Amino acid sequence: MTELVIDPARLSFIDIATSTHNHTDHLDAETLRPILEGTPSLKLVIPEANRAFVAERLNIDPAIPVGVDDESSIELSGIRFSGIASAHETVDRDERGLSKYLGYILEFGGWTIYHSGDTVRYDGMAEKLRPFRIDVALLPINGRARERRIPGNLFGREAAQLARDIGARQVLPCHFEMFEFNTASPDEFVHECQRLGQKFKVLRCGEQWHS
Repeated sequence: MTELVIDPARLSFIDIATSTHNHTDHLDAETLRPILEGTPSLKLVIPEANRAFVAERLNIDPAIPVGVDDESSIELSGIRFSGIASAHETVDRDERGLSKYLGYILEFGGWTIYHSGDTVRYDGMAEKLRPFRIDVALLPINGRARERRIPGNLFGREAAQLARDIGARQVLPCHFEMFEFNTASPDEFVHECQRLGQKFKVLRCGEQWHS
């Protein structure tokens, strides 16, 4: 539904990239390979559980990615990354107990940003997130529908409520207007944020936002 905002090969200035899980729209070889080729020093943050899969898809040494797990943290380039398990649609772990789906909390320069990746809400999720005092939360809003035959996400109203419950100062919706079979209108999200008094901003593809 949307065109590329920029040719990935032009992103040679990027220091860090992240992947929340192994689905193609979150681990896209056509995007990541050109970036890695142009910036061999790129740090790629991934769920530790997915290391072998990531290396195979991107055709890189398995030692290259930087692994994170649920409730573990690392620091790269002055940014503290903390992993928080996501549920797409359940909290799945490998045989070692490592989470296959993660969201990331980034703490840097006085800011705290949470990118959930794909997720639905699960018991205890808000309680894990609230102590971070999140400034900006990025949450999916495309919901769940069996006919899509793919794992689902938060509905717009659920994303608004989760943002409110974790005390996010601002919430940005994502995971809409990209794939025709897996999109949703942000109207429900907007309405619920307004009803709850939750501050929000809806961005379109390629749009910048400054706070």
